[in-house]
Amino acid sequence: MAWFAVSPRDSADPRWPLPDRASITLKAEDAEEARSKFLEAYPSRPFGTPSSPVPDAGDAGFAQDPDALTVAPTSVPPSP
Repeated sequence: MAWFAVSPRDSADPRWPLPDRASITLKAEDAEEARSKFLEAYPSRPFGTPSSPVPDAGDAGFAQDPDALTVAPTSVPPSP
């Protein structure tokens, strides 16, 4: 398995679930599997509106916009 860095194409994209990190590093067989793992772990679905806070109420995540994510091979991340 290889390591992949997943990041938003636009660094100001409000759908990015980790505002304190420019990218996340995932281990996967290929870029598509890395994208799938990211979408599973961070669905980025909003919790409705302030007047109707319902989980998974919208489709503002990256699942319907595959070009909004950049998936690139990277080296092994340093251990925490």
